[in-house]
Amino acid sequence: MDLHEFWKLVLEEAAAAPGNAERRIVTFHDPRQYAGALSQWKSLKSRRPGLRRVKASPLIRAFFVPAAGAVKLMQRYREAIAVEEDLRIQIHSKAPPLSAYKPPHSLPWGVRAIHAPQAWSRSTGVHIKIGVIDTGADFLHPDLKSSLAAGVNLLHRGMLPIDDNGHGTHIAGTLAASGGTRGMMGVAPRALIYPVKAFDHTGSAFVSDIVLAIDWCVQNRIDLINMSFGMKSRSIALHDVVIKAYRAGIPIIASSGNDGKRGGDYPARYSETIAVGAIDRKRRVASFSNHGAYIDVYGPGENVPSCWPKDSYKEMSGTSMATSHVTGAAALLLALRPGTTPRELKQMLRRSSAPLLLRKGQRRAALGGGALDAMRLLRSRARRQKCANSGPRVPG
Repeated sequence: MDLHEFWKLVLEEAAAAPGNAERRIVTFHDPRQYAGALSQWKSLKSRRPGLRRVKASPLIRAFFVPAAGAVKLMQRYREAIAVEEDLRIQIHSKAPPLSAYKPPHSLPWGVRAIHAPQAWSRSTGVHIKIGVIDTGADFLHPDLKSSLAAGVNLLHRGMLPIDDNGHGTHIAGTLAASGGTRGMMGVAPRALIYPVKAFDHTGSAFVSDIVLAIDWCVQNRIDLINMSFGMKSRSIALHDVVIKAYRAGIPIIASSGNDGKRGGDYPARYSETIAVGAIDRKRRVASFSNHGAYIDVYGPGENVPSCWPKDSYKEMSGTSMATSHVTGAAALLLALRPGTTPRELKQMLRRSSAPLLLRKGQRRAALGGGALDAMRLLRSRARRQKCANSGPRVPG
């Protein structure tokens, strides 16, 4: 493969593409060819400004190229590379947040509903590193000051991942807020959140941003990944990087979407993730939540109060909110039982869940897993050795 010619074609594609044009994900089949291309890209980009718009993910042997079609690349190198569209992906918030909410001064209903306070005598999630791939976080919020690590801003390297949307701060609050009696408490108040800012102020990102985010989490040995977003289409590159994280022993907990339908969004549909649906205060599947046999567990997701930028609090609804409860409970377990694999965690969440209350016409088997219960999850660890390695893999 002529790598000089390859990069020449990439430069032509980049030069022809406007700044906001579509992007393509170019994946190499041969690791040695990718290593050569990566080395050459690093040496060329200082002299060729057009190559600075290209990004790379060594984890999946990919480059992210600004190109409307990448037709020339495919024609010339179809035996050596695969090319797919770099699709848009959105955070899973059901609607704009409700009006400002006063500091809870008591535990949010979701934290209480999953029995997290009863679990704190055994685990508070201490030292567990959670990568929250989202819109960033408010580093000045009083309830999050001791819960946030620096993380990374993939949109503006070198800057803190400051939240300019609010969604990421809300997720962080449910996960690990530690405001005590003056603010709010999250599910795992002594876990450490690494905000990975991949989404812009509108809550939108490219698949390539998510690939880079998961790549960063794997390289930085994050223990657990929260992904409260999704899209309708499959992506080979996204699935590939999810598999890489799974094989690295990092559980990915993903929201299923808010269409109120059977089925759901990717990446939650991938079997290597833990798929989450939402329930209301009555432990029924929320009307907006996607559902189906692939859902591993349901968490509180309706009118959930949590932290919001500028020292405030707001209520939000969505499978995003449910996912942050599940990730927090997983952090409690991992602190108590280090080395739990993604497969084991998925099985334990399913087996320890509480029965859902059914709406008229619903069948329990068609809904997948049950309602999250942190205390039951921690107790299930004693059965792990007995059951984790038996039976077929749970479909995701």
